[in-house]
Amino acid sequence: MALTVRTAHTADLAPFELRAVRGLLDDAFDGDLGDEDWEHALGGVHALGYDERGLAGHGAVVMRRVRYRGRWARVGYVEAVAVRRDVRRTGIGGRIMAALEGVITRAYDFGALSASDEGAPLYAARGWRVWGGRLHALGPDGVVRLAGEEGCTYVWPAVEPAAELLFDWRDGDVL
Repeated sequence: MALTVRTAHTADLAPFELRAVRGLLDDAFDGDLGDEDWEHALGGVHALGYDERGLAGHGAVVMRRVRYRGRWARVGYVEAVAVRRDVRRTGIGGRIMAALEGVITRAYDFGALSASDEGAPLYAARGWRVWGGRLHALGPDGVVRLAGEEGCTYVWPAVEPAAELLFDWRDGDVL
């Protein structure tokens, strides 16, 4: 199967491409991708994988501000990774992640993502590591602990553990 992967900023995607991505994500997440989740995937760089049938895979990396070791870092946060049902487990997810990791390497201090149980093996196999410290977000009313995200938030490349990561706030799922 021939696969072409290209990267493009949200601003450079045509409306039909954005509709195709949203359709892929809606299908991949069984209709459980809300509007706020979709918004989280916009405004950064997308990796789009195309095969002879069209869009086969997608992922995006967006900038997040994260306090790490006493300073605010530019973190490439991976969002909306999905592969079309008929071509899952064929390496497309790895090709999408390789493109996103290239963006992270060139533009950010490190990468982060929140993994589903199904997605975690892909990320772990690529060298992403579960963050072992506490997670917080700087919310409208101050610092909020994100204990529910601990154990499923990954970083890449492996960064030296610190007491916590403090993420910027956003509507919907913070991570």
